[in-house]
Amino acid sequence: MNIGQAARQSGLSAKMIRYYESIGLLRAANRTDSGYRLYSAQDLHTLAFIKRSRDLGFSLEEVGKLLALWQDRQRASADVKALAREHIEALSRKIEELAGLRDTLQDLVEHCHGDHRPDCPILKDLESGGCCN
Repeated sequence: MNIGQAARQSGLSAKMIRYYESIGLLRAANRTDSGYRLYSAQDLHTLAFIKRSRDLGFSLEEVGKLLALWQDRQRASADVKALAREHIEALSRKIEELAGLRDTLQDLVEHCHGDHRPDCPILKDLESGGCCN
């Protein structure tokens, strides 16, 4: 199938497919005599793997590691589990960071009168960079 068909079936854009190929996550596509890329069912399977990994928030580097483990039939599942645990820890740190940002912004919103007066603690905080209130 051509890249347009592969894009439709995988849920990825043709641009992303070309990018994944350029960075080595997807093997170089076979080409027609006129230079058009051709993708196999295995390529689609790999694209689905990449898409699902990215949907779960794995970085491109992590996806590369996961692909290598997936393709290595002699792999230890402990290696896959360790990589997934590291990702969970990173997600947990990010969730805590986002919760802190939400709480700070919520506090600022609660202290803003939101009326006709020009005084606004939200803008003051942004101006000060979050310090020296």
